Amino acid sequence: MPDRKIGAGAGGPSIYVCAGPGGVGKTTVSAALALGLAVGGRRVAVVTIDPAKRLASALGLEHLGGEPQLSDPQRLLQGGVEVKGQLWAMTLDVKRTLDRLIGTLAPDSGAREEILGNRIYRDLSSALAGSQELSAVAKLYELHHEGGFDTIVLDTPPSRNALDFLDAPTRLERFLGGRAIAMFVAPGGLAARLIGRPTFLIFSIFARAAGIDLLGDLTAFFRSLTGTIEGMRERARGVGKLLRDPATTSFLIVTSPERDPAQEAIALGEHLVDEGMPFGGLIVNRVHVDGLGGHTLGEVKALLAPELGERLAERVASNLADFDVLVRRDQETIAHLRGALGDQRPILIPQLDEDVHDIDSLVKIAAHLAG
Repeated sequence: MPDRKIGAGAGGPSIYVCAGPGGVGKTTVSAALALGLAVGGRRVAVVTIDPAKRLASALGLEHLGGEPQLSDPQRLLQGGVEVKGQLWAMTLDVKRTLDRLIGTLAPDSGAREEILGNRIYRDLSSALAGSQELSAVAKLYELHHEGGFDTIVLDTPPSRNALDFLDAPTRLERFLGGRAIAMFVAPGGLAARLIGRPTFLIFSIFARAAGIDLLGDLTAFFRSLTGTIEGMRERARGVGKLLRDPATTSFLIVTSPERDPAQEAIALGEHLVDEGMPFGGLIVNRVHVDGLGGHTLGEVKALLAPELGERLAERVASNLADFDVLVRRDQETIAHLRGALGDQRPILIPQLDEDVHDIDSLVKIAAHLAG
């Protein structure tokens, strides 16, 4: 295993963003990284995406909610883990995060209630495509500036959406400064005139038939946002700058040694470079390491026969030969990842014999992340 360490010492990044394909154990790696940093003495918050229920228990919590919760150090100690710092954990709650953002940026309580009560906002905050990415960057900004944490570990959506996550601050700033908002907030019913008479008639007919004034609701929604738009744009710029600051942020690409996830990881790494994001290293999870160890099938069978007998030795050797195929495949994929991403010392986490469901499993992964 390589001797790289994540989070060693007090001068490391204060934000770790774990990005990569889905189904490679990224959420578990994020939790294990946070645990390891907390054991080392840091006050850590880990924000997870769609975690398994058992992960909360492994972190010393009854459940994961939409705000950071402090893990019980006694429960962790019972699992054999002494946490010198603090471990806080939460899962991303899209609507709650956006509601909190509006509450922070609204100029007064009246404006806040007008926005939160708008039907368009309620629908958008719950179902808008990309809202998970937008709320993730909003929560990241909030925790970094207001949470008082030494380190934040952010789990992200799978890499098919990871590029959306990376681009979210830029897209938000462009949208808030774009013509669409300007059209709706302009006085004098300008939106209706700019939309065009045929479209306006369609909106009007829909309003009479369905009893829903969609154009009016949209106009009211965007006008209610007037007092928060500049604050949102400022936050979007702030998050974009934060994600590009190598002194503060480190992107960790988490993948497995299978072909498709590895290709997704390479594409993500190329995008990080293109966008000027600080790449902190590659983590390859679920690596097969138990095979024939460089021996032939016959040599392994001969070595095992005195202890196991001929028949059992043959079965065990045959099983190891099957694993050896996976070992060699993983080695080839890792070599390809090293060359493509320019990381000659990736962190390799071996395939565990059991699913990660308790503190012991997290500790094993944390040990590899800590070198």
